[in-house]
Amino acid sequence: MLDAPGGLSRALRESPPDQVAEAADRAIRSTLGATRTDVFLADYRISGLWPVLDPELPEAGFLSCQGMAQRCFSSQRPVLDGAGDGRCRLYLPLSVWGERLGVLLVEFPTAPGPATVERVGDVAGELAVVLRAADRETDRYRRARRRERLSMAAEMQWELLPGRGVSHDAFQLAGQLEPAYTVGGDHFDWSLDGDRLTLTVLNGSGIGLSASLLTAVTVNALRNARRSGGSLTEQAELASDTVFYQHRGRRYVATVLLELDTVTGRVRAVDAGSPRLLRLRGGAVDTIGLEQQLPLGMFAEARYDLQEFDLAPGDRLFVVSDGVWAAAPADREAYGEKAMARAMRSTRLQPPAEAVGTVMRELHAWHADTDLRDDAVVVCLDWRGSGGRAGD
Repeated sequence: MLDAPGGLSRALRESPPDQVAEAADRAIRSTLGATRTDVFLADYRISGLWPVLDPELPEAGFLSCQGMAQRCFSSQRPVLDGAGDGRCRLYLPLSVWGERLGVLLVEFPTAPGPATVERVGDVAGELAVVLRAADRETDRYRRARRRERLSMAAEMQWELLPGRGVSHDAFQLAGQLEPAYTVGGDHFDWSLDGDRLTLTVLNGSGIGLSASLLTAVTVNALRNARRSGGSLTEQAELASDTVFYQHRGRRYVATVLLELDTVTGRVRAVDAGSPRLLRLRGGAVDTIGLEQQLPLGMFAEARYDLQEFDLAPGDRLFVVSDGVWAAAPADREAYGEKAMARAMRSTRLQPPAEAVGTVMRELHAWHADTDLRDDAVVVCLDWRGSGGRAGD
C-alpha cells in the first residue's frame, strides 16, 4: 500500500499545514507515476469546486475538470475521464467521517488499473483527514473555498460549526447555512458520543454581528453543559440562564435540542422556540408536533420539559429554522409547509448532503433567486436503524 510508514502518511504528517496538497502531489507522482494532481474544494454554498494547486487554471481546463469533479463529489464515487491523447484523469472524493470536503484529481499517462484506483482511493482518504486537521492551522483552504468576502457574523458562524456532515453505521447527517456569506444568527451543532447523537438547531434573535454573538454564547453554553454530563433539559436550562443574565430577556434564542438513541431510534427533545421538525417516511412528509416552550433566555430560571418520539428505519428527519418555513419574499405569499414538503419529497433518493442543497435551492428559487431576507438553516438526518451500514 502507498500508505506505508515511509510513504504518504509520513509525507503528509511532516509537511507544513499550508503545503499538504503539494506533499500529496509529490508522493502521488513519485509513487504512482501520475503526471498531474490537484485538489478541488467545495465552496461555502456548495455550488462549485475550486482548485488549490492551480488556482489560475485556464477556463477551458477548469470547466472540463469542474464537470467531472462535480459528478464525483455528488456520487461520492471515483470517476474516470479519458482524454483524446490517451491520458486519463481520475477523480476521487475527499470525505472524512461523512463530511464532503472536495475532490482529488490525479492524471495518468494511460488508464489506471483497478489496483491503482483502489490505492489512490486510500490516498484520498488519508489526504481528507489531513486537510481537515490542517484547516485549523492555515487560511489557505478557507480562501480557496470562499467566492466572496464573508461578513464578520458569517465568519463567526462558520468557525463555530462542528462540520457540515457526519456519517455513522446507523445514521447520516448534514446541514447547511444560508445566506452562506452573510448568515447571522441561525446555526446548528451536533456531537456523537457512543450510542447518543445530540443535535441542536438555533435561531438567534436580531441580525448581523449581534445575532452571531448571541448564538455563539448560546452554543458554547449548551456545549459546556453537555460536556459536563448535563441532560438535555439541563443543557437548555443552563443556556437559557446564561443568555438571560447577559440580556435580561431583551434577547433570546429559539432552539430545538434533540438526542437520538442511534440503536433504538428513540428521540428525546426539548422544543424551545421556532425550528420545525418534519419527517419524511416513504413519500409522505408530516410535522413532528412538539409542545413549544419558551425560547432560551426569555425569562430567568426557565425550566424545560422533555418530550419523545420515535424514528423508524429509513426515516428522514428535517430540522429547519423559520427562515425556511416562514420565508416571505416581497409581494409573495410565505414559503409555507406545502412548498417545503414538496421540496423535501423530491430529495428521497438523495443522501442528506445532497438533500440539504436541494431544499436550499428550492428556497432560493421561491425568492426568485434574490438574496434571502432571513437567515435559513436546514439539517437533514437519516436513521438507517441499528443494523444499517455506512454507505448504504
